[in-house]
Amino acid sequence: MSQPEETLVLPNDEHNRTLVANVHPRDWINPQPDGRYNIVVIGAGTAGLVTAVIAAGLGAKVALIERHLMGGDCLNVGCVPSKGIIRAARAWADLKQADEFGVHIPPGIKYDFGAVMARMRKLRARISHTDSAHRYKSLGVDVYIGDATFVDRGTIRVEGPAGHRSLKFAKAAICTGARAAAPPTPGLQEAGYLTNETVFSLTELPPRLGVIGAGPIGCELAQAFARFGSRVYLVEAMHGIMPNEDRDAAAIVEQAMKQDGVTLLCCGKELKVQKTEAGKRLTVDSHGQHYDLTVDEILVGVGRTPNTQGLELEVAGVEYDKTGVKVNARLQTSNPHIFAAGDVCSKYKFTHAADAMAQIVIQNALFPHPFGLGYASMDQLIMPWCTFTEPEVAHVGLYEAEAKAKGLDVETYTYKLDEVDRAILDGEEEGFARVHIQKGNDKILGATIVAARAGEMIGEFSVAMKAGAGANTIAATIHPYPTQAEVNKKAVNLWRKAHFTPRTKHILTKLFAWMRR
Repeated sequence: MSQPEETLVLPNDEHNRTLVANVHPRDWINPQPDGRYNIVVIGAGTAGLVTAVIAAGLGAKVALIERHLMGGDCLNVGCVPSKGIIRAARAWADLKQADEFGVHIPPGIKYDFGAVMARMRKLRARISHTDSAHRYKSLGVDVYIGDATFVDRGTIRVEGPAGHRSLKFAKAAICTGARAAAPPTPGLQEAGYLTNETVFSLTELPPRLGVIGAGPIGCELAQAFARFGSRVYLVEAMHGIMPNEDRDAAAIVEQAMKQDGVTLLCCGKELKVQKTEAGKRLTVDSHGQHYDLTVDEILVGVGRTPNTQGLELEVAGVEYDKTGVKVNARLQTSNPHIFAAGDVCSKYKFTHAADAMAQIVIQNALFPHPFGLGYASMDQLIMPWCTFTEPEVAHVGLYEAEAKAKGLDVETYTYKLDEVDRAILDGEEEGFARVHIQKGNDKILGATIVAARAGEMIGEFSVAMKAGAGANTIAATIHPYPTQAEVNKKAVNLWRKAHFTPRTKHILTKLFAWMRR
């Protein structure tokens, strides 16, 4: 059953009331189904919203079901609130570093963490209109608030505040997302902890914060809270941070986080938590040293668990396991009439990945081959991503080790930001662009960028790879001067220079000598 409005989002202030009125309106009346739907979408996160709105825009009869908050994690407890806090933390960090630029800030300047969080909630509420139930209704989508359960292979039951509805469908899409996972750390459940689903409800800064997990979520929030003045201890079971990223890239971010006051306890073993009168006691062994720490809050960021519970997927003939709903490259489940998209079935747990997957679902579910334009496939996607620390780390395509594991001959070229004029002038010299190019031609296999705006800069490599344009295209593209994005061109120019062989130079030297006659 749906929860009362006042318990959906905390704190219960005007901004969150606006948010809830948009994404889970208390007075919402579920429509009466009128015939069979072309597609019923379960879950109104990014994947579900995009699927529903495109299908309705094409003229399909569409139902969209959400049990909690429309907008999903991205709007409510993910991308939007985290980036709001990260931006505020960067503003404070810039003030503290202003002397380096000859700007002298008078003593006594302070920040207001409560105001930081209020600003985030205000902006989140403003953005929430885009994902609101009323807007989707106006776009022709039948919006249902309640819990969805498969009754059979072609029917979904919605249990809402005013009773149930039975929805017949020709096709269905499972877009229920994922939730924060928690490690089996002794004492963690008893002591209590925060996740991305609860940390944005804070109104006061925890003086001492333990963060478990040095992946994207852990690193982004550890750095932000440290910048505001929390004493942050970041615990990671593996070595270093961001274990899935380029090691040189991760090392640069790790150093930046340490400068911001984060204490990294990597290769952590024997982690235990205990609730005490002084706070939450955290003990862990890191690199042969035993740590016994007391913190005020613990934030867990160790991954995501797909939301498959309560759907009765077995009744619908949909196979799943602990990694999520099983799909083929067309995002079709074991029931050929049911598809899935987003975090519930994908290794790419990004908002933009969910958006792309929704479009694959639309093409394959509503325009099945041969009536459509051919099957759309996950294999066709070029997937970039970014971790929004400072500096940011962005990547697309293969890493060097992955390329070699696939049997590809790869050449790797790296150009550092401390040789890029704009980065020097901005005081943002720590970073690089690294590009992997297939040996024997100019095909770009992958790229990593570490820079203040790496997420904006990686798009150039993404477009080139999607379009089948190689390193020569980027090298021949004029980049405005001075910009940090020049590093992309400079990186591929290293490849071009490497292929200007001594033999070629020898031939040209003779040619030019002949031309002087």
